[in-house]
Amino acid sequence: MVCFCFLVDQKRKISSSKPVAGTCSRCRRGASVADMKTVTRFCYVPFYCKSWKAIICTFCGALLKSYR
Repeated sequence: MVCFCFLVDQKRKISSSKPVAGTCSRCRRGASVADMKTVTRFCYVPFYCKSWKAIICTFCGALLKSYR
């Protein structure tokens, strides 16, 4: 018997953020430290949830550094 399970989506959400000194290396705009949450769903069912901190650009949204 073969069972297939497909990855449907993986979403990142920002729960809170604070400005940080420094600039984005890509667009030279401001950056902020944010509390991130990643939710992975398999077959439309929430399967895995992880919280972590990251430094992101406030203008282009690039992930500059992550703290897991």
